[in-house]
Formats: sequence, C-alpha cells, structure tokens
Amino acid sequence: MKTQDYQRDQTALLFIDPYNDFLSEGGKIWPRVKEIAQANNLLNNLRAIVKSVRDAGIQVFIVPHKRWEPTDYLHWKYPNPTQVAIMDRHSFAKGTWGGEWHPDFIPQKGDIIASEHWGQSGFANTDLDMLLKQRGISHVIAIGLLANTCVESTCRFAMELGYHVTLVKDATAAFTQEMMHAAHELNGPTYAHALLTTHELLEALPK
Repeated sequence: MKTQDYQRDQTALLFIDPYNDFLSEGGKIWPRVKEIAQANNLLNNLRAIVKSVRDAGIQVFIVPHKRWEPTDYLHWKYPNPTQVAIMDRHSFAKGTWGGEWHPDFIPQKGDIIASEHWGQSGFANTDLDMLLKQRGISHVIAIGLLANTCVESTCRFAMELGYHVTLVKDATAAFTQEMMHAAHELNGPTYAHALLTTHELLEALPK
C-alpha cells in the first residue's frame, strides 16, 4: 500500500455507527463487544485514525444506523433478526443517550453525516453514494461497528459501486472472535482491496 493511493481529495473515512450504545460503558450493546473491543484496542485505534485522517485533510463521513423510534418496523412484513432485536432492546433510541455520538467521536465542522441506514449497508436507501460521488471520492476507508454486519455490508456495497475499499481490521469489533474471523479472514478478502491494521493505515496516509 503506497501513500499516493490515499490522495486527500479522493479519499474518505467512513465511520460507521459511532453511538454510545456501541462504544460507551453503559451502552446497550457495549457489553457484547467489550471483550473484543478491548483486545483490539478499539477505542484508541478509532481515536488515532480519526485524528490522523483529519490531520491529513481527508474527508470524514459519519455513516449512522437508524435511531430507533416506537413506530419503526411495526408494519414491516420482513424485518431481519437484527431489526427484531432492535424493536426489543431499542438500540440507538432517538432522543436518548444511547443514540447520541460517543463523546470522542462527535462530528466536527466539515464532517458529512449520511442519512441513516435501516438495515446493514450504509449505502442502501441512503444518500451516501451521492455524497461521495459529488466530492469525487474514489477510495473509502471503513471503521466502526459491527465487523460482520454493518461494516461488512457497507464495504461490500462500496465495492459493488466501484470504490476502492480499505477495511481496518483492528478498528472494528463484533460479538465473538468467530465473527471477527469470518469478517476479516474469510469474507474481507472477497471484497476489500486492502485489509490493514491501524498502524499500517497511519503509515500509508499522506503526511
């Protein structure tokens, strides 16, 4: 991976679902990802990537999941298992602490927040592709949660749309090591153009 592959004006960071429910103590989903997140040094890696990307002048995109509201999914014929669970646990509930950004990852001036995705892909039924294309973005770097659901689905969709996709393996987490293995060792190589560690990514970013 060469530095010139990440040209400032053609590269974007996709930060997927940086909510308190995922990343903060007391979050509804944090207990399920905590062990792997801590083993991955997830929070420090996310902090380092976001800072380095900003310092490099690369555009940050926030790719948020739908914030739960009481009427969501009520009349859906085919909610998926995750959506059924959301109806039960009210993940990322709108207007609650859990549905707010983790305090270290609050969007800053100039960041772009895509419309919220209902399923797992940050592209499906959102404005993300249009926003990227309007800025001439060709390369996307994906971080966030969860490795085997929203991150993988967003990255696969990005590949299908013609983007160069970088997946940062230790800047995400999942519920089990088996899910992480599937996301990075089995599935990742079928769609990602680069699978890097945080250290490798930071070395590759323009200085």
